[in-house]
Amino acid sequence: MTAHWLQPLLKPASIAVLGASQKSGTVGNEIIVNLRKGGFQGEIYAVNPGYERVENLPCYPSLVDLPERPEQVIFAISDERIEAALDDVIALGIPACTIFSALILSNDRTPNLKQRIARKAQAAGLLIAGANGMGFYNIRDRVLAGGFDTRDHPFPGNVTLISQSGAGMSGIVDCEERIQFNFAVSSGYELTVSMEDYLDYALDLPETRVVGLFLETSRYPNKLIQAFKKANQRNIPIVVLKVGRTNLAAELAVSHSGALAGNDKCYDALFHNYGVQRVEDMDQLAATLIMFAQTNLTAAGGLVCLHDSGGQRQLIIDLADRLSVHLTDLQNTTLNQLERLLDPGLPAVNPLDGWGAGGTDAPIKMAACFTTLLMDSGAALGAVFHDRGPNSKVYEPYLDYLYQAQSATGKPVFLVANRQGSGSDQLAITSTHQGFPVIDGATQFLVGARCLLNYRDFQLREPSQVDNLDQDKCEYWRARLRSENRVSETLASQCLADLGIPMLQSVLVSNQDELQSAAATVGFPLVLKTAKLGIDHKSNVGGVFLNILNESQLLGAYIDMTERLGPQAMIAPMVNSDGIEMILGISRDDQFGPTVVVGFGGMYAEVLADVSVLMPPFDSATVKRALQSLAMYELLVGPRGASKLAIDSYCEAAVTLSLFAVVLADTMVEVDINPIKLSVDGCLGLDAMMVLSEQD
Repeated sequence: MTAHWLQPLLKPASIAVLGASQKSGTVGNEIIVNLRKGGFQGEIYAVNPGYERVENLPCYPSLVDLPERPEQVIFAISDERIEAALDDVIALGIPACTIFSALILSNDRTPNLKQRIARKAQAAGLLIAGANGMGFYNIRDRVLAGGFDTRDHPFPGNVTLISQSGAGMSGIVDCEERIQFNFAVSSGYELTVSMEDYLDYALDLPETRVVGLFLETSRYPNKLIQAFKKANQRNIPIVVLKVGRTNLAAELAVSHSGALAGNDKCYDALFHNYGVQRVEDMDQLAATLIMFAQTNLTAAGGLVCLHDSGGQRQLIIDLADRLSVHLTDLQNTTLNQLERLLDPGLPAVNPLDGWGAGGTDAPIKMAACFTTLLMDSGAALGAVFHDRGPNSKVYEPYLDYLYQAQSATGKPVFLVANRQGSGSDQLAITSTHQGFPVIDGATQFLVGARCLLNYRDFQLREPSQVDNLDQDKCEYWRARLRSENRVSETLASQCLADLGIPMLQSVLVSNQDELQSAAATVGFPLVLKTAKLGIDHKSNVGGVFLNILNESQLLGAYIDMTERLGPQAMIAPMVNSDGIEMILGISRDDQFGPTVVVGFGGMYAEVLADVSVLMPPFDSATVKRALQSLAMYELLVGPRGASKLAIDSYCEAAVTLSLFAVVLADTMVEVDINPIKLSVDGCLGLDAMMVLSEQD
């Protein structure tokens, strides 16, 4: 493996422990204990003027007194002493250090200690793990750089865990023996080395099979995107627990799109774009990492599972439906084979309750049933659902079902207990390490199964193929829009239509004569709207009159509007066609740039927020997948005999808007086409808003 730039930090040739201690349980002692436990192969130097020896190592008064310059220093000293010690590290040219403490002083000054340490380290090019972290465990290179007790870590592992939460790391690394890690880190403050840097490093490790992220935020979004691309190139799945789902959409967003495209939805869009699998809690994260760590590839199709309880089988059906896990519809040949194996009264279905009258041959029948299920051409992976026995013991015959089925098919297999339980069983650990994972909790397993299936589908997804917009038109509209202080609805619609999005066109008027002339051209019925600049949501101020049938109604509405909002107005044909009101929009995220909102619009946008956010540019297939994930998708495909709507036309409009979002990213902050009416004949944008970016 080519040396990574983080090697002095994560794979140092020698380490000095500043603040080494002989007192058991202290950070200064645990560091040395952990380094030895992990089998560190370089020199360990103890530094503390209060000792002559620590853990049978010579102890030196200061860093200056060491016989050689160490490649890394691990700090085990108080925050009051850290700044001076860091100055020594920099002066000696030591390239890396690890800091666990929070860098908080009771009587600090401005800039504070954290800021001073960061500035000095960045200026010196010093690599820092932390501060305010739990350190790192580079198990594959025998460097357990942690200041707190940890379990034994078998070598080598194939799972990486990168956590911006210290407890998020230790709560899994130290408590989940079923996972064998090659690398784990608590990134802390990320003073000079970020979560994205650790991810890049882990993806270079040859053993890395899967990476777990406990993510609070990305400090370097471009680095994160590059790391995700690297993971895709190397076929390494990433599973993320992203905290902070609270809607952080900018309060100053003008459009519906800007309000709907909250920070968390932008992360969802990013994850979707790069096949990153998202989970909800630490149990799901651990279970999913266990499942990805087994090396059998997920086949085509869905989940098959075997049970010994009809009630628990029904529970799995309900949970799988809620969690969007596809249960395989068995082939007729499989059904016939199962019917010959099952006791009378047991239906041959998936999920399968295979436990009938019991008896000495019941385990043999169960094993045969599971193998038969997994041999079905639609079986991607299989699970045996059996509760653990007394004291959480694993019944060995259940594992025999897995061995036989995997030997016959080569597909992933799992033994799943329906719930978590107290106690443990070494067999659950050793079996998992051997590629036959034992998972506790039906929900945790099903979330992991969904991640396996979704990642498989992501790998099979064809790369997006999109055409370019007309460059001459783009340049024209960039110049035209930049010449405006505000963009009227009429101009916004003209722009979008010119670039290829079907839009209803309106006519601007400023007096009654122009109004009557325009009405004669447009024809009744029509819509009258205020065109006063600065009114972003016209209906909120009584600035919209719908379905005007004649000139008398038009003049009355115009006079009323003029008295309240001024004479500037627009008229457009009234669209009465049946269909569904959708939304298309652009919003700019502070971290990831332009995003595109697709989904249900009109009143649905405000009440239900049934939308998806996508990273542009994208193709029509991406839009269709996003729509299929929405709660009201069935409305688009003709429920109860209704005609199927022209979804493809909407998808193509969204593709065009995604190109617009990229090409004019320097011009637009927000775009809102709401509603865009989707009918059996196509789609048509009825209302448009554009918010320009501030120009230098």
